Amino acid sequence: MKLKEAIEQLRSGLAGVAEPQEVQAMIRVICEDVFNYDPVDVALRQESELPEFAEERVADIIARLRRHEPLQYVVGSALFHGHKFKVTPAVLIPRPETEQLVDLIIDENTGSDLRVLDMGTGSGCIAISLARALKFAQVDALDVSRDALAVARENAANLKVKVRFFESDMLAPQPAAPYDIIVSNPPYICWSEREAMERNVKDYEPGQALFVPDNDPLLFYKAIARYARESLEKGGRLYLEINQRFGAEVKRLLEDNGFDEVRILDDSFGKPRFAIAERS
Repeated sequence: MKLKEAIEQLRSGLAGVAEPQEVQAMIRVICEDVFNYDPVDVALRQESELPEFAEERVADIIARLRRHEPLQYVVGSALFHGHKFKVTPAVLIPRPETEQLVDLIIDENTGSDLRVLDMGTGSGCIAISLARALKFAQVDALDVSRDALAVARENAANLKVKVRFFESDMLAPQPAAPYDIIVSNPPYICWSEREAMERNVKDYEPGQALFVPDNDPLLFYKAIARYARESLEKGGRLYLEINQRFGAEVKRLLEDNGFDEVRILDDSFGKPRFAIAERS
């Protein structure tokens, strides 16, 4: 199979799965991540012969994408903060909004030797990105899922950063240590919101990392706030990604737990997405 034949087969097989522009973007990712052809190669090497596995691999990719499986799981990776992270169905696929959260932390914390904790690390994308960007930071990360931690450890090794990973539930978190920064993108989508979500999210991404009970939507924020109140240094900062529906409630929760200067910030789509607070 030649490269141009694989591309045509992908284009034909994915017709109707997404808009033509999105299909083209999918093909670009597949060519680069599966066949190691960057956009310049694709333009110049249409007649190149692909490996023997290519025909079977293309058919498998088309079948999985037509079942609405996320492209990132199909190719096994996702870009985040300028780096490629391994992703599996054990971890959430990193989102642009979470990149914005990382940028906020980097912009607001320019000192060195900061102690950082990422609660509910998943793929490790937040912890690893901060370990790469902050000056001489000591970064810890926890998750309740052993499978997620295995992915996160592999990502840290691949990107050559030191992060200490702990198996721990956010509702009863360990380790207990003083930190300058605590960050979390916890589960925050109510179960009642599930049916309105895209199939590639609700049918494939790990539910325990997405959903909370309708009758307790701030379940994880309550636990994080209690822990952060005890574990942040004075003047330390808490950074949270939040459900856009509950910005006012999260702000009140943090204020009730003794945090100062609580801010609710919008994401790049203009939706309330981040809560930032300082321990007095």
